[in-house]
Parts: sequence; C-alpha cells; structure tokens
Amino acid sequence: MCVNRGDSYICKCSEGFLLAEDGRRCKRCSEGPIDLVFVIDGSKSLGEDNFEIVKQFVTGIIDSLAISPKAARVGLLQYSTQVRTEFTLRDFSSAKDMKKAVAHMKYMGKGSMTGLALKHMFERSFTQVEGARPLSARVPRVAIVFTDGRAQDDVSEWASKAKANGVTMYAVGVGKAIEEELQEIASKPTNKHLFYAEDFSTMGEISDKLKNSICEALEDSDGSQDSPAGELPKRVHQPTVQHRYLFEGDSLSRSTQKLSHSTKSSGNPLEEKHDQCKCENLIMVQNLANEEVRKLTQRLEEMTQRMEALENRLRYR
Repeated sequence: MCVNRGDSYICKCSEGFLLAEDGRRCKRCSEGPIDLVFVIDGSKSLGEDNFEIVKQFVTGIIDSLAISPKAARVGLLQYSTQVRTEFTLRDFSSAKDMKKAVAHMKYMGKGSMTGLALKHMFERSFTQVEGARPLSARVPRVAIVFTDGRAQDDVSEWASKAKANGVTMYAVGVGKAIEEELQEIASKPTNKHLFYAEDFSTMGEISDKLKNSICEALEDSDGSQDSPAGELPKRVHQPTVQHRYLFEGDSLSRSTQKLSHSTKSSGNPLEEKHDQCKCENLIMVQNLANEEVRKLTQRLEEMTQRMEALENRLRYR
C-alpha cells in the first residue's frame, strides 16, 4: 500500500511482508529454516517504557518469520546482572504463543552483563537440548543482540567464539551503546550486521532493515558467515527441514491487488504500459486521482464565485 506523506508517497507492506530494497515491492519472508535467538538487554539504564518498545521490536521480527518446528525456531534471553531464559528454541511452535510470552516478559532492571549473556547463549541456547537443530542439518544459526549501553564485562571472547562456530551475530545498539562493543559483537560485514540509533524513535526503521537483512542472508545460500571456513554452509535437503527460499516471490498488499483488478477495463493508459502490481504505478494512479480532485475543487470554487456574482446582481436590481 502507498501512504501519503503530504508531498510524497512511501510504500508500506501488509503484516507478514517486507519492503524490498528498491522501496517499491513487497516480498514475503516465510518458510526459511532458521534457529534464531534474541539476547535482550534488560538493564536499569533501559527503563520500563523503552523495554516495552524492545518487546514490540522482537514481536515485529517474529511476525516476519514462519514459526514452526520445521521452519523458524526462536528463543529469547533477557540479561541484566544475571541471564534469564525467557523461552528456548523448543518451547513454542506458533507465533501466537511466542508473542504472548514476549508480551508477558518482566523487566529485570539491574546491571548490564552482556558478556555473560553471550556466554549463556553460546553454551546453552544453540544446543539440541534447548531445541537447536544439529549442525549436520545445515540450518542457519542467528543471534540478535540488543543493548543500550556499555557492558560491565568483556563481550569479545564469547562473541568471537559464537561467530567462529557458525552463529551469525546481529548487534542492535540504541542510545549510549558503545560502537566498539557493537563491532565486536556483529558479524562481518558490519554494515549488514550492525544497527545503531540515537534513540528509540527509529526502532521501527531498524526493525525493517534487520528483517530484510536476515531474509536476504537466508535467501542467499552462498553468502558469507563467520565460521572456520569463512563461508555460510550451503543448505542441503534434510528429512526434518522444509527448504524454501525465504522470499517466496513478489506479493502485494491487498489494497494494491484490489486496484489492479478494478482498473483492468478502465481504459487507463497505465493498463497498457505498466504493471499495476508495482507501488510506483499505484502512486501514479493516486496522483491522477488527486489531480482530478484538485480540478473538481477548482470548478466548484468557480461555480461558487459565479453564484455569488449572480446573487449580487439580483440583489441590486
């Protein structure tokens, strides 16, 4: 769908769809096998209000994935001075139950032991006991680490171990987060795995970029990942995993599809020269409609002026 921002339009996608990098098409992110673990900062510096924003951020990522035992499995850790497993990779097989667990998370609100959280993630979260698929299944392992400030311990050791053992690390920092620490956490290249914002007002933009980055990484089975070989293992068929590209192909929001059907026999020049299932063409149609409204408004004003002039003539006769 196209959203009017006054002097311009931007494209938005329905829930479950992502905006492609060209800013014009929506693609569905689904069915890709992935073991994903969130590592969420619950320190005192974050604050309860911002913690709720982080929960919405997590929910948005979950919405972009097809949650099931054979596709996307998701776990979540919250850390402060200690680390708490909110749920493991094996705990939920539906997005609905998972989002309910996220909504019920209690804010810890103490220190910030990011290194301890990464140790916990590496040693426990990606084990088969907690629901991770075996390395032989070649399912991508991904961690999203969120922090809002300097860690009280070292992060480099356990971040390096995780990356060396095939975990793709995304670092998301807001506010007082230290860039050096984020770079130590994030996989290479950092421009695709590190996201920073000065405040929480742009978390939505970070979420969109992160979802696209994850989807593209999984779509490209030959992409690079931190591992001893320096390459992302190619996905092979396993009896327990459904393999489909995460981008199932171009899809449009319902509003765009309706427009396409409604203009088939309208005689509009767009019908012959353009594909209606593109946001740019919807924008053109909206611009044409806006121009027609402007012309009608102008005519109405002219008629009103004529009526007023006629009334004045009649009044002074």
